[in-house]
Amino acid sequence: MDDERVEFLVTLPIDVWTTATFTSAPGTRCVVVDPPHKVKAWRLATEMLATFGCLCGGRLELDSSIPEGKGLASSSADLVATARALARTFDLTVPPDLIEDLIRDIEPTDGVMYDDVVVYEHRAVRLRTRLPALAGITIVGLDEGGMVDTVAANRVEKHFGRAQRREYTTLLAHLRDAVAAGDLRTVGRVATRSAELNQAFRAKWTLDALSKACADLDGLGVVAAHSGTVLGLLVADDDPDHAAKVAAAVEVCTGLTGDATVRRSVDFRDSRVKPA
Repeated sequence: MDDERVEFLVTLPIDVWTTATFTSAPGTRCVVVDPPHKVKAWRLATEMLATFGCLCGGRLELDSSIPEGKGLASSSADLVATARALARTFDLTVPPDLIEDLIRDIEPTDGVMYDDVVVYEHRAVRLRTRLPALAGITIVGLDEGGMVDTVAANRVEKHFGRAQRREYTTLLAHLRDAVAAGDLRTVGRVATRSAELNQAFRAKWTLDALSKACADLDGLGVVAAHSGTVLGLLVADDDPDHAAKVAAAVEVCTGLTGDATVRRSVDFRDSRVKPA
């Protein structure tokens, strides 16, 4: 949220993804999805076939490394992967703004149809600003447990005072400058403050302990899945003490919640990186 009174998020692309394959089946209009609980992807595939006049059905297979119900854009990734799979199958041109149009009536979304870091108005399903990619960060994560219905969470109105809106505006300005300059320290400070502000809406019981550990380790900061259940401690990939800091962060996260994950931020425009 900023002084424009429009709620937004900033993406941090990491090395998890969904892949989708669509196999057309001439002679039928039925779409079968595997796994079958991916009903949003089924809906998008069905509506996309109708929109483009594709007179057949088919089988949609989704394979994802993104845990569901954690605020990590798993369903958004399913939808974007589905749209791209159908585009490949039927040789369609489906740019990000068209994917937005297809998704808008299905759910709020996280801007993962863009390869860059983006400032994204998730409730409106609308891009605000594209920023440079932000590779070079290791994220040691923890999961506080449980699952969140992010569609339901986004139906809840958040009320921001004028001072809060001003602070978000300032943080966004600092973040834009920091990403453009590759200033990971400032990126980490902004991420930490955003996580702190979000405590008023979805409190994370491990935030204080993880923030203290980050300060003790001289990490970059802490990042939150604001609508979800996960937090991450940020370490620069080029930190001379990278291995030791990551190991220490894993120990802290495991001590707090019993488990830890290690991920990296990615630049999907890099040909060495698997596309989302």
